[in-house]
Amino acid sequence: MKSRMDYQSAGVDIRKGERFVEVIKRINRERRGVLKGIGGFNALVSLPKEINHPVLVSATDGVGTKVKLSSLLGKHRTIGVDLVAMCVNDVLCAGAKPLFFLDYLSVGRLELKQAKEIVQGIVEGCEEAGCSLVGGETAQMPALYKEGEYDLAGFCVGIVERKRIIEGSRIRSGDKIIGIASNGLHSNGFSLIRKIFTPEELKKNAQEFLKPTRIYVKPILSLLNKIKDAHLIIKGIAHITGGGFANIDRVIPPDLSPRIEKNSWEIPWIFKEIQRRGVEEKEMFRVFNMGIGMVLVVRKKEAGSIQRDLERKGLKNWVIGEVIAKV
Repeated sequence: MKSRMDYQSAGVDIRKGERFVEVIKRINRERRGVLKGIGGFNALVSLPKEINHPVLVSATDGVGTKVKLSSLLGKHRTIGVDLVAMCVNDVLCAGAKPLFFLDYLSVGRLELKQAKEIVQGIVEGCEEAGCSLVGGETAQMPALYKEGEYDLAGFCVGIVERKRIIEGSRIRSGDKIIGIASNGLHSNGFSLIRKIFTPEELKKNAQEFLKPTRIYVKPILSLLNKIKDAHLIIKGIAHITGGGFANIDRVIPPDLSPRIEKNSWEIPWIFKEIQRRGVEEKEMFRVFNMGIGMVLVVRKKEAGSIQRDLERKGLKNWVIGEVIAKV
């Protein structure tokens, strides 16, 4: 007797995928401007009418091997927040407001409870960033992933008024560098972390390792909207992710360089513990955020008022350096 030959026997459950789409629809709350969202072949989003010369800003990212930790610990909600944060914070670096977000979830076999937790985190992240989850893709690929394992990627589109784009070209020597506190490790360096800490240590400190990446969108946009000609005052924004502090160089003109004062802010204990276990300081600053999740490069005379405004918005911050001429 021949064995059954269908997609489900090959490891792909189409019906479960259809049920998952319905779960997403129930969880998600679409926002202003979304004409057609989850469930079709595409999504339709109208542009805000209050922007006269709109420029679209896009970013795509993932959460790397932090998904391995989520699988190990059996906790998946915060990884969804991480995914959104990695994309919307990048869009924010142009001074742009995130409009909509799409995700790509790739699994071995679709587990509805696990997938629902992930999407709950994605929806939570979108709400925190003020954007809409308008669609995505869930791929079941049993040949590529072990039971319970998965990978995540995201894509975000934002919008900014052309004359208010922040892109670093106005940065000058003497401008101050303000570092804004991270929420711990965020979503980088986990391949190294999983080598340094045992599975037992990871489980014991799960709350620390699974802290979601901080989403800076609303407080930073509020600050930009408050300042007239903000792009002339806040001249550069850098998201401190993969590559660590080298990300600051990405927003600074090639004839200039950031000079960072390493003792000017409080480094959280987790980074000190990683370094204590044998990672050199230079490597720490190349891999991790060291307690600084976002950087603003600002005109010197406005640095103090910007710091105070950030504090009022609940963002701990420090002047961590300044821009100097490259030698």
